[in-house]
Amino acid sequence: MRQSIYIDGFSHGNNPVPAACLHHNHLMSGAIFGTNKTTGKVPESVELQCELMFDNAHRILEKAGGSWEDVIKMTFYLKPEASRQLLNEHWIKIFPKESSRPARHVIVSNTLPATLHMQCDLTAILNNKK
Repeated sequence: MRQSIYIDGFSHGNNPVPAACLHHNHLMSGAIFGTNKTTGKVPESVELQCELMFDNAHRILEKAGGSWEDVIKMTFYLKPEASRQLLNEHWIKIFPKESSRPARHVIVSNTLPATLHMQCDLTAILNNKK
């Protein structure tokens, strides 16, 4: 059975879509970006957007009953001026063990909304779900 996953302070504007969808033990997110969970606003700083993007991804995982250990792939969309090094710093902090990192794809894009420096999506297999 399919279940929509929503988290506080995060939405896709007026679009009728959840943050993610859980089907049995498979979790797939929509676009995840760096909004402040209290205000729902996107900060200007690329550093803060990156930090909040990973925070929102983590909150989505937890709401679905998962953790970073369940992630099997993440795709990132970066504006050309966004720092891949900044992304890598967060990546290594979250996934420190080189032999146990999820797959990753980075796409440089000029088509992100004007306020966003980056966004991601994720796929996870939740071990605690039947």
